Parts: sequence; structure tokens; C-alpha cells
Amino acid sequence: MNDRLFLVGVGPGSHNYLTDIVKQIIIKSSYDIGYRYTSSTIRHLLDSKRQNIFEVTMVSQDQVYQQVYNQMKNGEYCTIPFTGDVNFSESEVVNRLLEIFGDVNVEIIPGISSIQVAASKAKIPLDQSTILTFHVTKDIEQEKNDLVNAIRSKKSVIMLPRPWSGNKEKQFMESDIAHFLRANDIETAKLKVWVFEFLTRENEKIFKGRVSDLENRSFDPLSVMIIDQVRRRSYMDFD
Repeated sequence: MNDRLFLVGVGPGSHNYLTDIVKQIIIKSSYDIGYRYTSSTIRHLLDSKRQNIFEVTMVSQDQVYQQVYNQMKNGEYCTIPFTGDVNFSESEVVNRLLEIFGDVNVEIIPGISSIQVAASKAKIPLDQSTILTFHVTKDIEQEKNDLVNAIRSKKSVIMLPRPWSGNKEKQFMESDIAHFLRANDIETAKLKVWVFEFLTRENEKIFKGRVSDLENRSFDPLSVMIIDQVRRRSYMDFD
């Protein structure tokens, strides 16, 4: 491993979903930079006596990334853990880190995503579903259109809603999604839905009902929502 920066997926929340390669990289690293929730998953692997550990927020992260980049010596490793998988719903942060550290100095190690875990619990096949993330800062109008089109096409949809602290107009949580779909002439009372909160943790919660039940109902910012339109067909259904 010659790369200086490792972007690693650490799973939805439980350390039981950590892969061995990610554990090895975290232990070898001189620096660890992460959000509080994400870092809590790997805290048992960190050693404050020999590692430089930084807890960041959306406001402080860029300054810390640049500080660590300028501080690191040749041969040292830095790990940045991502909840779930690095390659899903994290491109805005990953692209910035590639800018700071340079592509050749960065290695991405995939993890088990909340999307995978939620799909498994609901028994929804990923290859027959539309997967969307609203958990971004960019405009989401195209994703909203994709959501409506997928439902009208009778596809299941697995998605990350959009929390937005302090600005309700920008958030797109489960209740907002339910209102939005009804406003677009979707019969939400007929759509089956799952909502997963605190996936893989001891306080995991699962809601199962109809999309119409979500109106004016609150869920955790890191929840996963599934609209279940799966049609189960096996190899016995085909010639």
C-alpha cells in the first residue's frame, strides 16, 4: 500500500460490518479524519497515543483535510472513513479529496452500504430496482423526476432521503417524499414502503406500511427508504 490517503467504507453503523482490509488500513494509519457518527463505528480500532485523530463537521472538514495534507510526511497514511460505501452518495466529498491529495495518492476501499443492508432486509433485488440518493447538496430536481418515472414504470425504488438542518425548503425526507408523490398523482395509499433507521445498530428500527402513512411522520436523518414494487420471478418462470 503506497498511497497516502485511504477512503474506506465502514458499513452502516455496526463494527460487525467492517471488512478486514479496512481494519488493517485504519490500524496502520497515522491520521484518521471522520464525522462523529462514522468514527464511532471504528473507535475501537483507533489509538490516540500514536494516531492523530480529527473529528470534523461539514463546516470544519475542508480546513482539516488541507491541514493534514500539508502535515503528512512521506510514507505516512491517512484514513477517512465513510458511513456505508465510499462510492455511493459521497462523490461531493471524494471529488474534493482527490483535488487536495491528487488522484495518484488516493485509494478507495469499498464498504457495505446501507442500501445493500436495507435491500437485503426487505428482500428487494438491487438489479430490479432504481437506486437514488437525495443526500447531496446539489439540485435534486432530476432525481425527483427519476423517482416519479421509476414508480410509474412499476420499479422498486431504494433511496436515501435528504436531511437539511435549518432549512425545510431544501430537505426531502420521507414525509416530503410522500407529499411530493401525491402531488404528482401517484396513488401513495397503494404503494408499499419500508423505512430503516439506525441500520445494524442495537437501536435499529424498521417501519413497514404505505407511502401515504409517511405524511407528517419524522425519521432519522440517516434513514433508508424503499418503495416496494417487486415482482418475484424465478428461473422457473422462463423457458
